[in-house]
Amino acid sequence: MISLSSRNQGLLKARSTRANMKQEARSTLGNMPETPTRQTAYFRANLILITLLLVVWAFVSFGCGIILAPWLNQWKLPGTGYPLGFWFAQQGAIYVFVLLIFIYVFLMNRLDRRFGVEEKE
Repeated sequence: MISLSSRNQGLLKARSTRANMKQEARSTLGNMPETPTRQTAYFRANLILITLLLVVWAFVSFGCGIILAPWLNQWKLPGTGYPLGFWFAQQGAIYVFVLLIFIYVFLMNRLDRRFGVEEKE
């Protein structure tokens, strides 16, 4: 008789748990059948969201931090005295990037609910 090591038993258990989770996810879709057009619509909406957020990130990072920095430097950041273009290049782009992460999470959760593929906790 071949006995499985505890590591292999853990892997088998994890695989069966994932299979059960997938089955539960399929059963929670309710009255919205999984069709190719529905999958395509979800994927397209996801790509549009990602593209829009990347465009905002690129504009803030490259546009405001590099290309428009000399023009933005004519204004000072209130309370600090730093030129606005310098601030975007050093910290503003990072703040906007972190904000975009939270916006992405919020919008993806809403998109998942709309298409009936949200995760149950």
